[in-house]
Amino acid sequence: MSADKMRNFKCLQLEKQLENALWILSINNPPVNALSKKLFDELEVVLDEFSSDVDGRVMILTAIGDRAFASGVDINEILALRSPEECALMAQKGQNVCNKIDALDKPVIVAINGICIGGGNEIAMACHLRIASERAKLGQPEVNLGIIPGFGGTQRLPRLIGESKARKLILTGDLVSAQDALQLGLIDVVVKPEKLIESAIELAKRILRNSQVTIKYAQQAIRDGLKGPLHEGLKREIECFKEVCRSEDMKEGLKAYKEKRVPNYKHH
Repeated sequence: MSADKMRNFKCLQLEKQLENALWILSINNPPVNALSKKLFDELEVVLDEFSSDVDGRVMILTAIGDRAFASGVDINEILALRSPEECALMAQKGQNVCNKIDALDKPVIVAINGICIGGGNEIAMACHLRIASERAKLGQPEVNLGIIPGFGGTQRLPRLIGESKARKLILTGDLVSAQDALQLGLIDVVVKPEKLIESAIELAKRILRNSQVTIKYAQQAIRDGLKGPLHEGLKREIECFKEVCRSEDMKEGLKAYKEKRVPNYKHH
């Protein structure tokens, strides 16, 4: 595989497939993929590259091995912090990475292959679609360590599963199975471990069949609409709908449907 198709960082591995349209980014920080400052630095670099890359259209975020997606923040790095201000800076860095994922117009699918707790679960919640192995365990166990979620867990979890259910998980620190997470609405799909990446790639391909223009504005309408009341969201939807109607892909999509053929999108 050529160098531009596969890149190895200290804590990450990046592979590009389908003419560079699909990026598969794997956390690789054994033994349990703890979230270190170095890992966050590398994540920011790759996310910025993905955002600006003209070919990259969908990302799958996963991890090497089947033991853990991410076990949370590196405890040694937390213990090395010397003041509440340094703790706040660490939390801000984690939030910045999660916000960067959330703000992407290009979809990020997280494929959760094992333990996904603390900061790992906060990263997963910032992704746009979530697939988990049957072996996955998820949760926010920070209270068991004398801290609270700091990378967005107290905010994103209630928005995903509701205030009461989120409060129970956060205040007890309990972990949930993949099936329970599916019932809660924390993840979207549960698959057998050996089918995890295959299922994520199949979902990515279904997205890639569509116009990048429509995906972009659908992402924006959903994300921006959730920031405020329904009437503001509906206004934003109309704005995005209007922008889509300016595109050549809109004309091609309608024409292809009428002619009963597969559309040939140019993504503009």
